[in-house]
Amino acid sequence: MSAVSIIAEQTGGAHVRLVIAFFFPWMTFFTIGRPVSGIVCLILQVTIIGWLPATIWAVYALSEYKTDQKIRALQQNR
Repeated sequence: MSAVSIIAEQTGGAHVRLVIAFFFPWMTFFTIGRPVSGIVCLILQVTIIGWLPATIWAVYALSEYKTDQKIRALQQNR
């Protein structure tokens, strides 16, 4: 688990990861356990034109991750 993941979990996670998604989109994927997507996102982000799609992709992946966590939590409470 990376230092960013630990900080994100200790501070509630949602706001920290969202800020990371805007400024360092590729890092978001590493904090949610998707390193291959993080590398692809970093390659996309290297170009100025690719920054916006990388940010949108990171925010979308983050919302998908949060939804998956909620579903898992509901399934565990059954």
